[in-house]
Amino acid sequence: MDDEELRKLRVLAAAGDGDAVDQLVELAGERGDFDELRRLADGGSSDAVDVLVELAGERGDLDELRRLAGAGSGDAADVLAELEER
Repeated sequence: MDDEELRKLRVLAAAGDGDAVDQLVELAGERGDFDELRRLADGGSSDAVDVLVELAGERGDLDELRRLAGAGSGDAADVLAELEER
């Protein structure tokens, strides 16, 4: 996907197109793009939160998991607890 296609998806997502949001979440997850995922999560995408939790858990990113848990993600709190037990 080129930059112009990505820009168009972002415009559609900002206008409330759920399919565009889903595509952006998938693409950002594949790229490991935490900034894009955070932006989507802040916009209300629970799928983006789920992907952030998954990626942060895989990377052992405790700070990101704490941030997500502090924002109310029970999954992030669970993964964080598991990682801190190790």
